[in-house]
Amino acid sequence: MPRLLFIYLARRIGLSAVIVLAALCVPAVLSSLLSQLPTAAVRGGLLWPAMMGVTPTVAIFALPMAMGLSTALAFSQMASEGMIAVLYALRLSTFAICRPALTLAVVATLFGYALSNVIAPHYAGTMQDVLNVVRNSLNHRMLDASHFYTFDNGVKTLYLERWETPDIAVNLFVWQRSIEKMEDQVVMASRAEFRRVPTGVVLALTNGSILTHSLVAGGGSRIVSFEEHVLALPMQGSGDLPQRAWHGVYELGPAQFFAQYATARTDPRQLADWTTEAITRLGVPALALGHTLLALALALRFGNVTGRRGGGGEWTIFALPATHIAFLVVAQTLPRADARLAIVVAALALLEIVGSLAVLARLNFALRPRPLELGVNPA
Repeated sequence: MPRLLFIYLARRIGLSAVIVLAALCVPAVLSSLLSQLPTAAVRGGLLWPAMMGVTPTVAIFALPMAMGLSTALAFSQMASEGMIAVLYALRLSTFAICRPALTLAVVATLFGYALSNVIAPHYAGTMQDVLNVVRNSLNHRMLDASHFYTFDNGVKTLYLERWETPDIAVNLFVWQRSIEKMEDQVVMASRAEFRRVPTGVVLALTNGSILTHSLVAGGGSRIVSFEEHVLALPMQGSGDLPQRAWHGVYELGPAQFFAQYATARTDPRQLADWTTEAITRLGVPALALGHTLLALALALRFGNVTGRRGGGGEWTIFALPATHIAFLVVAQTLPRADARLAIVVAALALLEIVGSLAVLARLNFALRPRPLELGVNPA
């Protein structure tokens, strides 16, 4: 294939793939954020970290469909315009015509593996950190007035009457228990300012009192008034999001993930989760190549590739989403029922690639360029 024609076709398919990928990712990311994050999370500055945590994971599943759809759209349009017939008239083979799309598919597959094994696990924990903040009310701008909130596994309780500004509360109540000192404290203040520091949140209290009650028999109680007092809270600070005590298998890097197999195989439930994640990391990126091959096979088999009227080339555009959704449903369902059924998922992906290659090979043989027969009168 001439270099300029290769670049033209590659740019045409690549630009279409980027547009389709954006069209698939943006609604999916927004719907995920709207379903999992409350409105107060936007005020708390959690929207951007959540978006960074969700987008790579969504892109893993959208990339193969984007490659398949862009290839199907490009080749269906080329066929309807008679361009495929022209390329055959230039004595180009089927695989030569498919070379730009296949080159982009290989690049997309490699990018998909980097996305699923390196980029997405790195950012997946960010979304879980955001959900940890939301579920445990660890962002002070998400706190509602006239509600009790507990922290540190119940050893701290906070209550505020109303908000004066997004960072200043009126009439604050804090109860906390110190196991080391064996005492309870009740802190009340007429005004409290929430100040974020790298390690958490500091409460700057004004005009209040501290009631301390000893848990030791006969320890008694004492009360102290203050004009200014400082109290630390384990909430989201100006640095990283609060640390979680657990981590999912989808957050592990490549080496840690495959090392986890030895532990996961001892428990059927963990093995099912590990196998499902393995399919996402190893199988889904390969669909970028598989869907591209399928799109090429369908477009060249049923499209208007010879300049005559095609019979069913438009169905290639509908076949790709249906195939992709069916594969994802099977990949997320069968391994969770039984990890051994992962071989069925692998067989389906292999069948798509091998079957599409077989169709292209047959077309290449049937429509291969033949030597010109000069001096032959068709009549």
